[in-house]
Amino acid sequence: MKAKVDAIIVAAGKGIRMNDSVRKQYIVLDGVPILKHTLKIFDSCQLVSQIILVIPKEDFDFCRNDILMPAKLQKNINLVAGGAERQDSVYNGLQIIKPDDGIVVIHDGVRPFVRQAQLVACIKGAAEFGACIIGIPAFDTVKQVNAKNEIVQTHRRETMWLAQTPQAFRAKLITKAHEAAIQDGFIGTDDASLVERLGQNVKIIPGSRSNIKITSQEDLELARAILQSSSPDL
Repeated sequence: MKAKVDAIIVAAGKGIRMNDSVRKQYIVLDGVPILKHTLKIFDSCQLVSQIILVIPKEDFDFCRNDILMPAKLQKNINLVAGGAERQDSVYNGLQIIKPDDGIVVIHDGVRPFVRQAQLVACIKGAAEFGACIIGIPAFDTVKQVNAKNEIVQTHRRETMWLAQTPQAFRAKLITKAHEAAIQDGFIGTDDASLVERLGQNVKIIPGSRSNIKITSQEDLELARAILQSSSPDL
């Protein structure tokens, strides 16, 4: 694949739901910070040209000294200050990427179990379709509720997928989508939703149930179980 690929790793969260004094992305998992686990996956991907790491501005020195230097990563790492919301953080990362014909792949820093094959397939999917994300089919019945937590509709499970990251897009497309969202004051739940509202189709391909986002103590326990499991394909 000839297109240049820039990876934006979003790790600017405050970790409030984790209820821990350490930000969730820096919590040690199997002797290694969660963020370091994630970075190593992208660093070893031959398709990725550079990594843009979006973190809180006040963490720059800590991240350089305690995460990046010990990790001894091969790729160029650009540190970018995060914004008030995740969407703002992604947009900040996009600002140092030229909106050419390249590909941008966006990933949550606290998803350390994405597989190399999934990352590559997502990038290649974006090159082919313009926008591609990974996800998993919904295994449980999905209920839509109102403000009173009363069920108003039961959705057909076979048409429901749970979105994950990475999510990859042509650089021009995702930049246009973010700029349109800013202009309209729209906040999406993920980057794909910003592209969808432009009328662009987004391809979804299989991820895995082990590709969890670690945002709570329960997630952290599950992450430890995944690492200890002899079969990581949960």
